[in-house]
Amino acid sequence: MSDADAVSETVTRRFPAEALHAQVVAVLTAWGFARQHAEASAHVMVEADLNGIDSHGLAMLLYYEGLVQARALNPAPKIKVLRESPATALLDGGGGLGHGVSVQAIELACDKAQAVGVGAVAVRKSDHFGAAGVYAARAAARGMVSLITSNGFTRCVVPAGGARPMFSTNPIAFGAPRRTEPPMMFDIATSTASIGKINLAWLAGKQIPPGWVVDGAGRPVTDPAQARVIIYDTGEGGLTPLGGTPEMSAHKGYGICTMIEVLSALLSGATAAPLQTGREAGTKGTDTGHFFLALNPDAFRPLADFHDDMDRLIDALRATPPADPGQPVLVPGDIEWRTYSRRSRSGIPLPTRLLDELWNLCERADAEFLLQSDTL
Repeated sequence: MSDADAVSETVTRRFPAEALHAQVVAVLTAWGFARQHAEASAHVMVEADLNGIDSHGLAMLLYYEGLVQARALNPAPKIKVLRESPATALLDGGGGLGHGVSVQAIELACDKAQAVGVGAVAVRKSDHFGAAGVYAARAAARGMVSLITSNGFTRCVVPAGGARPMFSTNPIAFGAPRRTEPPMMFDIATSTASIGKINLAWLAGKQIPPGWVVDGAGRPVTDPAQARVIIYDTGEGGLTPLGGTPEMSAHKGYGICTMIEVLSALLSGATAAPLQTGREAGTKGTDTGHFFLALNPDAFRPLADFHDDMDRLIDALRATPPADPGQPVLVPGDIEWRTYSRRSRSGIPLPTRLLDELWNLCERADAEFLLQSDTL
């Protein structure tokens, strides 16, 4: 779901995607990142902002700064193919940010699916890779059905019935292409809410809903500043798994979190979050794992028939009688594509507090602050 509404009340200016891309590159290169990796990260981050997934766009620079200061990121990683077969591959991300190796991984998975019908690529020794849906969109643009997962280093999600965090937000994304219309897209964190949404609420000075975060005694937390302390500092309590409470089936979110650890970490040999020995990344990095699956519909049935049924499925869902006549039924991806179209035309909104934080970050990094005024 889009985070676009989270910033609507605090927007002062809108900026074109090119300006945000240039700002990300300026900061990352000031931190010593190789140009090609800075460009790859900027692309994925700005795509997230265009889709309205503001929690995984430009705002992530605030988190990455901490990793840079801890020397937990390799600014010029050498991405390696460690194992490969016609349908599978294992990549080593070299301890860098996850964007560059993940772009390479999804493209490789699509190449294999094009050749043999299916491509599965696992990644280890990586770090945060941004919004999973960005990679699903790349696969859909190549005509592939895809499934993307990632584990994470920051243990912030409690198991169902637990009082100590054992998982990251463990995102999962799914994409399916259509003949002409934007593809079906589904991209979620497997916690009830993402850390990014907590950060956005903090930046906007807004309370968070009960059920997103609990303290070490299992009590709901609604103050985003307190939630950030729980998530980043205390190691007690945290985000709830999807569902939030036992009555709302939190065991389902817990089960999906566990499944993603197997796909992302155990298959690749990355570090599973429940098996970590500390909360600080350190100079060895986070050893995050990702998983990319691409399926070629043409390997299963005539492509035209698949596309026809995709159109019929989406049309049937949109034709569902709505509970509220003013709120028609949408399909996964509708909000993101509409936001993408709107923001491509009118610019990406940035809240005042984020602009202030970025200005201070640029000062610390000795990077030029490029968002002084919009250029729309």
